[in-house]
Amino acid sequence: MNLEEYANWAASVARVTAGLNKATLSYLALGLSVESGEVADLIKRWLRDGKLDRAALLDELGDVVYFWACLCVVAGRNPADVLAQNRQKIEARRGKG
Repeated sequence: MNLEEYANWAASVARVTAGLNKATLSYLALGLSVESGEVADLIKRWLRDGKLDRAALLDELGDVVYFWACLCVVAGRNPADVLAQNRQKIEARRGKG
């Protein structure tokens, strides 16, 4: 499965389509935020306890990608294009030192 296929699958599961509306964007943004917080919590526990639950980390990272992919679809962008644009931005920053 490639990134675009995954995004289309995720959007079908979430029942979202391209087009910006407040309710859908709010739901997806909150989902992304919650899942990102769960990743951060696992890292916090690792720093505190010295033990990283890698399986849980990968599970939560998958949830982050799910909401991110849905947001790409709602925004009408191909996820691979979003990543390519982000890479260009980061490479430009690296070039500036």
